[in-house]
Amino acid sequence: MDIEIRAMREADWPFVAEIYQQGMDTNLATFQSECPSYAQWDASHRKDCRLIIVADGNVAGWAALTPVSSRCVYAGVAEVSIYISPAYARKGLGARLLRALISASEQEGIWTLQSGIMRDNIASIHLHEACGFRMVGYRERVGRDRFGVWRDNVLMERRCPEDEPLGGTCLCCQK
Repeated sequence: MDIEIRAMREADWPFVAEIYQQGMDTNLATFQSECPSYAQWDASHRKDCRLIIVADGNVAGWAALTPVSSRCVYAGVAEVSIYISPAYARKGLGARLLRALISASEQEGIWTLQSGIMRDNIASIHLHEACGFRMVGYRERVGRDRFGVWRDNVLMERRCPEDEPLGGTCLCCQK
């Protein structure tokens, strides 16, 4: 299989949206009930850490970061979104894509990545663990899914090792 990981472009949105919808259809990946427009999605995600993985010429998955807060002290903390098309699941693409996102995030000065994963999404929990995330919390009945059922969430986190220099800088926090 020929694999390429590259920055996501607006022209990729129809493929990204289709994969996002497939994730919504599983009822395991997100509390989101409708796929947003590109403009809505673009406004809520960081511009510098958006990747897609292309397998044999087809968009097979995507990953992106969302800021967790507008407060300066949290400038280096971001929420991970990662989705792989069911047609490409369990082929190692998720791990390759998540590792690339981790690398890109560190180059941009992100020191903590977090991911809220539905408790029964075992594949995603294992993927995150394989890429250096650890469970730091468990949120009971944190939200209702699209069928109105309360769902639990596992909070996972990956911190940039302190001895690894970050590429970016939080200018507002420098002394």
